[in-house]
Amino acid sequence: MTDQRPNELLPAIRRARIDRLNIYEVSDSELQLLERGSPESLFLNFSIFLISVALSFLTTILTSDIGSTRVFIVFVVVIAVGLVAGVILLAFWGWYRHSRSTIFEQIRKRMPPDGVPIIDIDQA
Repeated sequence: MTDQRPNELLPAIRRARIDRLNIYEVSDSELQLLERGSPESLFLNFSIFLISVALSFLTTILTSDIGSTRVFIVFVVVIAVGLVAGVILLAFWGWYRHSRSTIFEQIRKRMPPDGVPIIDIDQA
């Protein structure tokens, strides 16, 4: 058997002290909203995609002659669906983005401002 001291196997641990740590209390409903994640990035991505496709098809219709009525109707339908769905998804993105920032703002407002004495109810 080898004669090793237990201290030789342990790594050196260094800890940097922080000045202050803020802890926020979060309700169950707020936690569920935060757990759900962020669908707004998907809304924005699909919105940009659909609007880009619609504008590409619109540019094609405006710059070239389409001989077939059936192809023209398909282009118009793609433009209409792309623009409508893109604008709706863009509105969803704005609404979800605003609602998430409101939740974060509500949680941050619970912290009293610096310099305001905190009164503990249990000790009063």
